[in-house]
Amino acid sequence: MPVNHIRAAVQSDLDSLEAIEQRCFSGDKLSRRSFKSLIKAGAHSTSILLSDGIPCGYSIVLFRTGTSLARLYSIALDPAYRGQGFAQQLLTHAEMQARERDCLFMRLEVRIDNPAAIALYEKLGYATFDSIDDYYEDGCTALRFEKRLQAETGSAITEAPTYYRQTTEFTCGPAALMMAMRNIDPNYPISRREELQLWREATTIFMTTGHGGSSPHGLALAALKRGFGARLYINRSGTPFIDSVRSEEKRQVIELVHQDFSEQLLNYPDSVEINPLGPSQFREILERHSHVIALISTWALNRNRAPHWVYVSKSDEHFVYISDPDTNDSRWQSETDFMHVPISINAFTNMASFGRDRLRCLLAIHPQISE
Repeated sequence: MPVNHIRAAVQSDLDSLEAIEQRCFSGDKLSRRSFKSLIKAGAHSTSILLSDGIPCGYSIVLFRTGTSLARLYSIALDPAYRGQGFAQQLLTHAEMQARERDCLFMRLEVRIDNPAAIALYEKLGYATFDSIDDYYEDGCTALRFEKRLQAETGSAITEAPTYYRQTTEFTCGPAALMMAMRNIDPNYPISRREELQLWREATTIFMTTGHGGSSPHGLALAALKRGFGARLYINRSGTPFIDSVRSEEKRQVIELVHQDFSEQLLNYPDSVEINPLGPSQFREILERHSHVIALISTWALNRNRAPHWVYVSKSDEHFVYISDPDTNDSRWQSETDFMHVPISINAFTNMASFGRDRLRCLLAIHPQISE
């Protein structure tokens, strides 16, 4: 029987990793430069399998910083070593690495025309939840799989929620709102035109730099005007984000825009509630509402202190599940890493605030109001 050993890959393994890649794949190959980066320390782990001292396979796992999600980015086994259970050993090792980082789920993508790999994943408890057409270089469809790594904890994804990736750096609010409205009403049209229209309706005009972001009051108003119910929970009165702007002229514009939003919201009774939004209030609101968009600081996710809107697609006793419209964190990550992402409720409560004054906002969206 061969003696197998799995260890962390190091720079001296680059030639072996490249050779395995060449023997395993005809397209969508990882470059030497990519392997070199993925061997370095970071939110990922690259392991190499040796059989009787000969490198014959590898696995790469990505970890989404600030969350409880892992993704099997790539796994490969030299064709000469297949049929002996080696691939299962690699996958089991990858799952162990994810559990050591307290990950709740492991996700992966696989070609629809790879029945051997699909059979292995299903054998080990992975379930498909989505497909992506034209995902690979040759146009082949990919299947998305997920496995729960912690027994009896967390809400597995059984059907992918509608996901929309923001197309500009300043439209996270509209993108998050569109996800909420589309997941309520499958007939609600989502498009880049609608994304930009929502931004035009909800923008604060100015921010610290660049284009203005989206006002919580403006987003609530935009949803209400489209026939949806909306209730904004915010932890203070006054003009959001104004403390981040130094120019007096810009501050005056932001104030004027906010006053207009607030006056229009008076036409919708009970659309705004001043709420301290402490941990207990967060839990109660998330339990009460099925579709919420939340303002967070991105510091815990990418070490960038910026206001950011995400769609909360689900919550349970221990976790909040977000769909993040901004996919620009890493060149190796895909939309699989940004939809229905589990974050511990304590971590989410900490990240769901922005600025020195700790602004907190939850915007609950309801089904369309019948006329």
